[in-house]
Amino acid sequence: MRRERILILGAAGRDFHNFNLVWRDDPSVEVVGFTAAQIPGIDGRRYPAELAGTHYPQGIPIFDEGDFEAIVRDLGVQRVVMAYSDTAHETVMHLASRALAAGADFSLCGPRTTMIASSLPVVAVTAVRTGCGKSQTSRYVADFLREAGLRAVAVRHPMPYGNLVEQKVQRFGSYEDLAAHKCTIEEREEYESHIDNGTVVYAGVDYGAILVQAEREADVVIWDGGNNDLPFFRPDLWIVVADPLRPGHELKFHPGETNFRAADVVVVNKVTDAKKADVDAVVANAKALNPEATVVLAASKLTLDKPEQVKGRRVLLVDDGPTITHGGMPFGAGKVAAEKHGAGATVDARPYAVGSIRGTFEKYPHIGQTLPAMGYSDTQIRELAETIRATPCDVVVSATPIDLGKLLKVDKPVVRVRYELQDLEKPTLREVLQGFAARVLRA
Repeated sequence: MRRERILILGAAGRDFHNFNLVWRDDPSVEVVGFTAAQIPGIDGRRYPAELAGTHYPQGIPIFDEGDFEAIVRDLGVQRVVMAYSDTAHETVMHLASRALAAGADFSLCGPRTTMIASSLPVVAVTAVRTGCGKSQTSRYVADFLREAGLRAVAVRHPMPYGNLVEQKVQRFGSYEDLAAHKCTIEEREEYESHIDNGTVVYAGVDYGAILVQAEREADVVIWDGGNNDLPFFRPDLWIVVADPLRPGHELKFHPGETNFRAADVVVVNKVTDAKKADVDAVVANAKALNPEATVVLAASKLTLDKPEQVKGRRVLLVDDGPTITHGGMPFGAGKVAAEKHGAGATVDARPYAVGSIRGTFEKYPHIGQTLPAMGYSDTQIRELAETIRATPCDVVVSATPIDLGKLLKVDKPVVRVRYELQDLEKPTLREVLQGFAARVLRA
């Protein structure tokens, strides 16, 4: 029997998961390669034989997505599978058109075939776009479950940008674990706050193996989603976070619209920062597309360490990298906090950016006067620090979720912005979670 030849378009996460779950052990299929997008420096590797299974003794190559038509032709690809997230619907169809024009079929994998069933209750936290507020929502869920007397473990969407064999299953319970696993800034942004709150985090490459280990130390598993991707585990309570600062995006991005339509709870976040008309528009879309869902209004409550260092000063804003880059936001929480506390002026880092940081600004021209905290490699972390040192400012306002001042060597004070989810009116997320916890405790 001739095996169907498949190319998977990915970004070192969903692509590997789909392969592991759907095709790794399927003798009728040959995955001839993955492609890489969104994340710098993740092409040119191989998905290793140790993870790829018996049908792939040489592993599987990872190509740059820009070359995928040539790959389709040269390797006789019959089907191209889209397997990454936070992508405009129009972009998805451009990829489909490129695949069809090159002579291949085009497909997506849905939740039914890519969610793993857990033996424990699962709360999934997803979003319609990157930067809606998943992280503070996941922390809120973890804190509530702990208060309810339930052991909760967070399993984070994958970010395996290093040695994939070593990253098969990763457990993070301390800052020492972050160092041992050589975490990037993006990984630290997602793990540190959980560790600070006493929540163990799992991540890696093989989510079947990860789930088995996570279940051993939990009563409830929290799926802490990445970008606007679908959950990898089948949820018993599915939460999606929407952003009224980007109204309408809940209908325009893949697979965020799927989350929006399928979730049990729609959390409309940042309500106090958005225009009422935009909040109303997102709520109306939720009620029209997902009428069975509970709609919760919430705020992203900002606090600033040492606000006296900001008032009247020249500030450099540093924000979460994915939110500012492929998330499409020209600014983040840093701008809101700096203006709230009377910053004198915002200094533009673009003229002082070096290396890959300068390249990031060129690739994403929508970025305003904020510096995305890019740090996917040691070199990029050094270039980020060099850019900060070169920018003529009095203080750095860091709205990335990590303690940037501890990680980077800079010659300026770094003031942190912190943000937590805050319920505003009934029905609240707390009330939803009370009902969920009661069901778990009765079981």
